[in-house]
Amino acid sequence: MKNLEALADAGVSIWLDDLSRSRIVSGNLAQLMRTKHITGVTTNPSIFHKAIMEGDGYQRELAQLAARGATPGEAVRMITAADVRAACDVLRPVFDASEGRDGRVSLEVDPAFAHDTAATVAEAEHLWWLVDRPNAMIKIPATEAGLPAITEVIGKGICVNVTLIFSLDRYRHVLDAYQAGLERALAAGIDTSTIESVASFFVSRVDAEIDPMLERLGTLGALARRGGAGLANARLAYQAYEESTDTERWMELQAAGGNVQRPLWASTGVKNPAYEDTMYVTGLVAPDTVNTMPEATLDATADHAVITGDTVSDAYERSAQHLADLADLGSSYGEVVQKLEKEGVERFQDAWSELLASVSTALGTKG
Repeated sequence: MKNLEALADAGVSIWLDDLSRSRIVSGNLAQLMRTKHITGVTTNPSIFHKAIMEGDGYQRELAQLAARGATPGEAVRMITAADVRAACDVLRPVFDASEGRDGRVSLEVDPAFAHDTAATVAEAEHLWWLVDRPNAMIKIPATEAGLPAITEVIGKGICVNVTLIFSLDRYRHVLDAYQAGLERALAAGIDTSTIESVASFFVSRVDAEIDPMLERLGTLGALARRGGAGLANARLAYQAYEESTDTERWMELQAAGGNVQRPLWASTGVKNPAYEDTMYVTGLVAPDTVNTMPEATLDATADHAVITGDTVSDAYERSAQHLADLADLGSSYGEVVQKLEKEGVERFQDAWSELLASVSTALGTKG
């Protein structure tokens, strides 16, 4: 898998955006580690809904949970935590070899708490305890209520995957929240070298939102800018990441053992079939990043992606110009990213509700 090896050599950790019990039990996840450079796993409510409803490895556990009167919420947490725990064990050799940098498996807090700081913190602590593996990561959405939760959870020594980041402004707040969390952990006497975090910046959904506006305009200038907003936005996020690690504040945290919060490129499967299916991989190659891919994107990257080294660091000026051009064409960046965050939270909430309803049916309860 020379393409995947080249991507890893360029400083990109390759994580799989999928998990199911069958992947674990069959040995498929371990095989992907060996053959396709997979060094981590991300999950979300949609992934677990598909896994539990379509998989054949959950019936016995569901029957046991039903027998003891478990609620749908309790059942979902027990089942998903069990899968994440098992995946953490599969990835433990990667975790050990990378000294905790990789080998991570993410589990998301209940999306219903996206606008409730205290509930998010409590849920994160519970899931961290429930999974009980040092290579777990708890996913917290980058909502306004999520920002103080990130600081508090990091301050307790819990590893966090910050999810649903769309805007550069919100991303800068996430970077600040992480560093504030490290400062709090240090004050509490926690070894910050054990704390890892990633910040999941969503890519393809930006193009899926902006491209239709450009197509409605229909001018040559507008059509020429299709498929560029997602990459431009993510590349400028990497610039913000670099700026955040070039400060006296960060130097002090790093000297005390703090690890950088790596940018993670999420939503990297193309939404438009007319686009190159690896564009959100080859266009976002940079050191100290993570690219979490659905399996179709992983296979496409292995098969025909052309990895040419860093494709981000020299693109800041033209990325800023691309967003400026979109503004001149009438695209409101602020409105777009605000809408995407709102819709992102709602999608995960809907998926969680569907998961609860399906598990409720399986348990024979009324919700």
